[in-house]
Amino acid sequence: MRNLVAGGLFATLIAGSALASGLEIVVEGEANGTITVDLLEDVAPAHVAQITALAADGKYDGVVFHRVIDGFMAQTGDVEHGRMGQDLRRAGTGGSDLSDLPAEFSDVPFEKGVVGMARSQSPDSANSQFFIMFDAAPFLNGQYTVVGRVTGGQDVVDAIKRGTGANGAVIGQPDMMKTVTVTD
Repeated sequence: MRNLVAGGLFATLIAGSALASGLEIVVEGEANGTITVDLLEDVAPAHVAQITALAADGKYDGVVFHRVIDGFMAQTGDVEHGRMGQDLRRAGTGGSDLSDLPAEFSDVPFEKGVVGMARSQSPDSANSQFFIMFDAAPFLNGQYTVVGRVTGGQDVVDAIKRGTGANGAVIGQPDMMKTVTVTD
């Protein structure tokens, strides 16, 4: 019975993502504007299903960009510890109440504007956090799951408040995703 329920939930998530082709992310802070993302359902169907389910449920609204490394990427999506107004010292350590996902590695290269799933050292640990590339990072190719590409608002991505140090932790008030909407 448990497998039937789990299989049904997975099928529902996948079916829901088939209707979604993108995200509209409204950013506030040092960067202000809208980022549009084309999701790659054919490349990472389970990851796209999870992201769209979380976005449709409003889980990404108010979540900060907690790790931002100049020349590399801006990371966000910690729906557990990364919401504006919370104690953000744990931002980047949480996820959603949904299951972690098995890797869906592909041949899509990590170039400027590519959206990838953040994870721990385990390739099968992606959950809700994702990152948007400022520039190409070929060392990520085949090591992280690609879920989408920025199709509008790369200037907004490029303006996101940068972090400091090797880990890119943002000091003070970070920029945030005010709203994240699933688009057709």
